[in-house]
Amino acid sequence: MAAKEKPKPIGDPQAFAEAAECLRTLAHPVRLRMVQLLLNGRYTVGELAEDCDVPDNVASEHLRLMQRCGFFTSEREGRKVFYQVAEPHLEKLMNCIESRFLK
Repeated sequence: MAAKEKPKPIGDPQAFAEAAECLRTLAHPVRLRMVQLLLNGRYTVGELAEDCDVPDNVASEHLRLMQRCGFFTSEREGRKVFYQVAEPHLEKLMNCIESRFLK
């Protein structure tokens, strides 16, 4: 009796290329901290910059890169712009990171 073959998982080279690009974008300590913060609320660039100990312009660049991957959205309220998580899967990813590296 022949061993049953496992079904081949779905996979598309272009989808994996996109996933790899977004994972490279996340692979930075400041960006991971921003994800962690934004999973727990809305923040302005200044608040994120202060917490991450980086200048506002550096925080803005990190946010721009992550917005390009669809991780965050921004919303203007008066003179302030608030960022929040747009990608719900980030929570699972952050749970994995926290349980592996922050305990």
